[in-house]
Amino acid sequence: MSDRLLYKLRSGKPVKSLHFAMGFAGLLVPDAFYRARRERLLDEARRRPDYRYMCDRAAYYNRVDGPWQLDADDVCRRERSWLMYRGPLDGFRPGTFHTAYFLDQHDVTRWFPPKLRWNFLPGDVYFTPPEPTVVKSRLLTPDNRNSVVLKLDKLRHFMFVDDPVPFRQKQDRAIFRGKIRQSRLRTAFLERFFGHPLCDCGVVGRNEGCPEAWMTEKKTIRQHLDYKFIMALEGNDVASNLKWVMSSNSLAVMPRPTCETWFMEGRLRPGYHYVEVRDDFADLEEKLRHYCDHPDEAEAILRHAHEYVAQFRDRRREELIQLMVMEQYFRTSGQL
Repeated sequence: MSDRLLYKLRSGKPVKSLHFAMGFAGLLVPDAFYRARRERLLDEARRRPDYRYMCDRAAYYNRVDGPWQLDADDVCRRERSWLMYRGPLDGFRPGTFHTAYFLDQHDVTRWFPPKLRWNFLPGDVYFTPPEPTVVKSRLLTPDNRNSVVLKLDKLRHFMFVDDPVPFRQKQDRAIFRGKIRQSRLRTAFLERFFGHPLCDCGVVGRNEGCPEAWMTEKKTIRQHLDYKFIMALEGNDVASNLKWVMSSNSLAVMPRPTCETWFMEGRLRPGYHYVEVRDDFADLEEKLRHYCDHPDEAEAILRHAHEYVAQFRDRRREELIQLMVMEQYFRTSGQL
């Protein structure tokens, strides 16, 4: 059996083909069935004991609180790592962009009239759009109000693990496996720590211009869990592995994030939820040795990380919050 096939079978990631098959099977249920139940579902949300918490999160994702007007022109333009779409909900079809984005947005938009119009920017986005737009990720800046966050590309970004290995039984090293993708951050890390005895790091996939020595084989998620530290380094936008790393018994190590998704990376506290290091990684060795020597402190961070992850495990509540986000989007745009 080839290494590539073995990785696909044992990587620990969800099976994409099965997820897509289930998603397309769900399309057999008429959208009218969902639209007829929208108000009932929103009423269910209002009656929940955690409704105030849900409102807080919905307001965090959608910061557009005043009236605004959608541009009248339809747009569907593919750019580097994203698509700019403006038009009716039913104009965004399975072949418009990546399948994962179609299925994930349809889980939410099917609750609304199909002719409602929206701005949608699926893909890796590292800028703030000029008018309220639904995105997977947004910059952590004071002026990101126009970036309305939904739970998108969730098969890749929202997976968690059950880690059987206690922190103290893991290797005293950090691991990184990922693509370089012209990432300044990842390049800086590899330049400094490739071959370092405290780090097992390398670039996977196709060589995108990095030194050939950096190229290495992939490791499964289960193999990552043998290490006390897992690097969560931003690429095009967020570090996609951060969610499952924080659900494990390994510490997430990263510079302070510059982007966020539905995971609300902007609410993470350094030294409490993860180990923060400098952008140039000058303090990485010191931080790794500190937590190896002070496992009680490391385990406290792990407890806080697990508590943070737990809020995203209630699937029904996650669905309701997304519905609240889009309800606010369409109401402020004057369409509901």
